Amino acid sequence: MSFVQQHKQAFGVEPLLAVLGEPVSTFYDRAGHRPSARALSDAALLERIEAIWEASRQTYGSPRVHAMLLRQGHAVGENRVAHLMAKAGIEGAHLRKHWKTTRQDAQNTAAPDLVDRNFTAQAPNRLWVADFSYILTMQGVLYLATVLDVFSRKIVGWQMSDRMTTDLVLSAFEMALWRRDVVRQQLVHHSDKGSQYTALSFTQRLVDAGVDPSTGSVGDSYDNAMAESLFSTIKRELIYRQRWATRHDAELAIFSYIEGFYNPERIQDALGMLSPDEFEALHLSGQRPAGAPGKADAAAAGTAPQARSGLAAQAVPR
Repeated sequence: MSFVQQHKQAFGVEPLLAVLGEPVSTFYDRAGHRPSARALSDAALLERIEAIWEASRQTYGSPRVHAMLLRQGHAVGENRVAHLMAKAGIEGAHLRKHWKTTRQDAQNTAAPDLVDRNFTAQAPNRLWVADFSYILTMQGVLYLATVLDVFSRKIVGWQMSDRMTTDLVLSAFEMALWRRDVVRQQLVHHSDKGSQYTALSFTQRLVDAGVDPSTGSVGDSYDNAMAESLFSTIKRELIYRQRWATRHDAELAIFSYIEGFYNPERIQDALGMLSPDEFEALHLSGQRPAGAPGKADAAAAGTAPQARSGLAAQAVPR
């Protein structure tokens, strides 16, 4: 306990004891005095905070930790949670810079932009956004393609490969079709103008499935903001925090993240602090989910959503 006594001013008693695996009461009993009621309350709250943070795979910052505490029935202020987390050195995941994978093929004819940065939908399977990015492993590069349902932010399709080909994004789309109940002529598939998404084989598959293709402008991430946001999340919470020896190791980790955490458990502010699966389940039960999907992304893009006439207005209702 002498180590704790010497360093408590710099790090605090509770964080040091947590590292040592000792209860708070042990230190104070040996020191000859008991902590205040507030100190004991903070110590108990910090244990709950650490449990939530660990369950989030060490990704949640104070807003999400606070939301989870409220869901568990602990009435506590967010500022107090943020203070305790900072004091204990607990923080959410951070993002790094990354290089682009989008390459346009001038020989391909891109679909028009049917979304116009209006990333909102009133029901599942009305608007999907797609993109792909890379993961570095010691064996080489692994590419991940995803399809996201705008309504619930759920990843409905995904695929991985060591090459960024049309087959990669097509396989992700096929998975989404297989998993979802898509009604013909009611779904828009939006992506950037990368050559994989403008290839004839891909756009023809969309048409065959009764899905309307849509692409944003070249070199403008705001035109596919929600898909870009998803990859920022995946990189911040998983990819930049680990290193994998092989592509297979990375594939297992990404599978676990998407199907074991992101879809079923990861709460999102735009969904009323529900996970994508919880949000959809509430919708299917006939209840009106809290939250307003798409508004945060539109605000981040610095533009008010402007619905186009015809198909886009129908597929992305206000």
